[in-house]
Amino acid sequence: MPLSSPLSSVSIIIPCRNEERFIGMCLDSIISQNYPKEKMEVLVIDGMSKDKTKKIVKEYSKKYPLIRLIENPQYFTPFGLNLGITNSIGDIIIRMDAHAIYTKDYISKCVNYLKKYNVDNIGGVIKILPRDKTLIGQSIALALSDSFGTGNSYFRIGSKEPRIVDTVFGGCYKKEIFNKIGLFNEKLIRSQDIEFNLRLKKAGGKTLLVPDIVAYYYPKNSLWDFFTHTISDGIWAIYPLKFQKIPFKIRHYIPFIFITSLIILLLLSMFWPTFFCIVIFFIGLYLLTSLFFSIKIMLKEKEIRYLFIMPIIFATRHIAYGLGSIFGLIKLLK
Repeated sequence: MPLSSPLSSVSIIIPCRNEERFIGMCLDSIISQNYPKEKMEVLVIDGMSKDKTKKIVKEYSKKYPLIRLIENPQYFTPFGLNLGITNSIGDIIIRMDAHAIYTKDYISKCVNYLKKYNVDNIGGVIKILPRDKTLIGQSIALALSDSFGTGNSYFRIGSKEPRIVDTVFGGCYKKEIFNKIGLFNEKLIRSQDIEFNLRLKKAGGKTLLVPDIVAYYYPKNSLWDFFTHTISDGIWAIYPLKFQKIPFKIRHYIPFIFITSLIILLLLSMFWPTFFCIVIFFIGLYLLTSLFFSIKIMLKEKEIRYLFIMPIIFATRHIAYGLGSIFGLIKLLK
């Protein structure tokens, strides 16, 4: 893809903590970009890692002067993002994730499309890959790429054409936008990107998803890690309302509505048995829907084992997200 002229300076912000397994691959994919290195800086904001992450980044910074390590004594992502932005010198800010790798034209496409469409934020799609080639790891990756597992999140399920959306993976911003609407909300340990992009939209800004901008992302690999991480996702779909009165999209609340409804119906069935029949109906309907999407994945992947494992993965995703949202509501009301 031909680069725009004159070329913009780009600051890549990578908040991370304990990412020794992936930070090297991430940086390799950035070094391999076709965007001119003299127009790039890479700021790795480390949240006081206890593994070899800082050592690895320091080794890269000795070899590649465009890479710089900044320590984040407050650990969490929003502090790291804001440290990166305030220490950056680029006209364009690109947020990247440490446990992802990027196609060689990722930066050039972000910069070009940001100018071509004259929007405030550009993002692409993520191809979700398993960290290890286990059945559970592959099933988690498939669930997070499927509409039943993740709703209409276009950066996960893909799009056939560019479209205006509420949020994207990572994000490529005009730096001036941070002067206009402020930095990331440091009260939000998670979901700060969703809140920022919704704040951007409320201020009249536009976020565009372009499907030929591609990154490869590695999610949690074990069922327990997936469950606990998804609980946290659910908490931070509700709890941010305490700090910013901007609701998320309806897809973030469907598991909460589903699990809460089942709990209420089960409580009512203790006094009125008719409600237990309603519970059975809703569970049966859910299982049939889950089986339908599991069969689709089984046929697409040509692997019969997915027929049995995918309903478990989907249920783990939905139950954990719903329970997390209930915990988030409790925290919100305290």
